[in-house]
Amino acid sequence: MDVGMTLPGRGPLAEPESLGQLSRRADELGFAYLAVPDHIVVPRSIDSRYPYSSTGDFPGSASGSCLDQFSVLSFVAAMTRQARLVTSVTVIPHRGAVETAKLVATIDVLSQGRMTLGVGAGWMREEFEALGAPSFDQRGRVTDEYLQVFKCLWTEEAPEFDGEFVQFKNISFLPKPLQDPHPPIWVGGESVPALRRTARYGDTWYPIGSNPRFPLDTIERFTARVARLGEIASEEDRDPASISLVYCATWANEGAVKLDSGGRHLLTGSAQDLQEDMAALADAGVVGLMLNFQRDTLAQSLDAMQHFADEVRPGV
Repeated sequence: MDVGMTLPGRGPLAEPESLGQLSRRADELGFAYLAVPDHIVVPRSIDSRYPYSSTGDFPGSASGSCLDQFSVLSFVAAMTRQARLVTSVTVIPHRGAVETAKLVATIDVLSQGRMTLGVGAGWMREEFEALGAPSFDQRGRVTDEYLQVFKCLWTEEAPEFDGEFVQFKNISFLPKPLQDPHPPIWVGGESVPALRRTARYGDTWYPIGSNPRFPLDTIERFTARVARLGEIASEEDRDPASISLVYCATWANEGAVKLDSGGRHLLTGSAQDLQEDMAALADAGVVGLMLNFQRDTLAQSLDAMQHFADEVRPGV
């Protein structure tokens, strides 16, 4: 199982020195992925419900400071040689379709084929409105169409598109991405529309395990959702086996978390607990894992990475 880690796009560690040290050390320790979240602006007042907390509150919303996701990944690409660069995830309607396709292709070329595009439809209405993005209520249709546009631009010699939201012709889109046929598309989200988007357009399903509406906090709940993905894939004439699985754990593991059922939250607890969970996820078909080692300080974050490399990974 490949293991990666998130990098900060907001907060005190989202600055050049910390990002550089975290990225270089992750590359040295053999982490397979480096992932960066996506916010362009953070509204001062947010009524939209954040999907990945029990309260619905967006963590850190008091601070509007955030770095651009693609710029951070370009910065990280120059400092690393092996780790894949992952958008975790890109809110697809936030940028124009052609613009996003160009950003992804450019980073793929500059990183020598290490780019992965994680995608989502978004959850914060206020940010859509601030950006002048397409209608928040149409975000699912917009996302699906943009994914079609990406593949057209990345793979066709003379790309043309005439859709509901995007139209173009008579253009040259070069350079193409280095990866063939294109950078992998990881589809985030746990709802049925996200599963259907995965089946139609994704190479990988990339859920976060802390959505209270669709909890994936035990191996049983996760495997049940994988089975539902398989059903939807079959409905879409897609071989479920052609969809890979990467599980995202955005929480910082600092001790076992008990569930209301009495069980332990997946990927929390001791080194042995984590080893057992990783083995169970691998048995369920998971090929990649994204973890969070961000702590209050850079030193604590580096220590958490080292602890995993020394105490957890060797026992898997």
